[in-house]
Parts: sequence; C-alpha cells; structure tokens
Amino acid sequence: MALPEGAMPLVVGTGLVLGALTIVLSPLLEASDANGDHEKGIASAKPRPEETANSAVNALREIEFDRETGKLSDSDYADLKQRYTREALAELRASDGTTATADIAAADESDLAVLDPVEAAIARARADVRSCGVCGPRPEPDATYCSSCGRYLPETCGACGTTVDLVGSRFCSGCGTQLAAA
Repeated sequence: MALPEGAMPLVVGTGLVLGALTIVLSPLLEASDANGDHEKGIASAKPRPEETANSAVNALREIEFDRETGKLSDSDYADLKQRYTREALAELRASDGTTATADIAAADESDLAVLDPVEAAIARARADVRSCGVCGPRPEPDATYCSSCGRYLPETCGACGTTVDLVGSRFCSGCGTQLAAA
C-alpha cells in the first residue's frame, strides 16, 4: 500500500510534534504520579534542600518585608522576629556544628548574648542607648538632654537598675551608689 503524494511530510511532522509534546510534558506527569496528584496533573512544590536549611532566615526576610509594607504590626513583628531569630541561629549553628541545637532553641534573648559574641555586642549597645520619654531612643549614648526636644534623659543605676529622674543627681535614690560623673 502506497501513501498518497504529500502524506510523508504530514506523518513526519505529526511524529515530531508528538515527540516534542512528550518531552515537554513528561516532567509534569512524572512528578504528579510520584506525589499521587493524578487528578491535578501538576507537580506539588517541594522545598529545595538549600531552602529548608535556611527556612528561618527566609522567614526573617519575609516578616521584615511584611512589616515594611504595613502588613504586620510592630508587636507581632517583635514576637515573630524573636522566635525566628532563635530558630535561624540554631539552624546556622547546626550547619556549622558549633553549638548544640537544643541549647540554642531553649535559650532566651539574654542567653543568646552569652552564646554569641555578636549578640553580646548588640546587647551592650542596647544597654547604652538613652531614651527620651517623648522622642524615644536617642542616637547619642552619652547625652544628658534629648537632642530633639531638650528634655532631661533619665539615667539608670548600674548597680540596682533604678531610674534616676532628677537632673544633676550624683547618687542613686534606690541604693545610694554613686552615678557616673556627667
């Protein structure tokens, strides 16, 4: 049986189209069969190993973005940041093998300063920040008065933690310890 004239290019073209279609759709069909998603016909999104290793770091980036775009309140951001920071430190240290993950997961923010020299430096810097009751934290750590509104910035006693509100106080009203000379 002979093919009619011009049928051979049609048969070859159809074969090429079917072959190309099979090559293009085979990854989708194989992934859906492996995951049991026959009715969906799409591959489920599996996280890559490098994404799971830094999931807490990625979560920190996401909450930072959500806060900047106004999708996340400051109180929620603070709670989530503390939790994800702890998890990210645990993940990073686990990948380095420097500290046991259980120790870091159980640590609170003050313990993290002991475990990590960078966290300790941040804790020291935060302790030195003076804060105005009206304007908030001030950029000058040694300021006696607010650079914005001019109000007196209360000191904190290094020995007992009592706030000293009186201008020019030389001694703590709580424990009597001499305050740093201004």
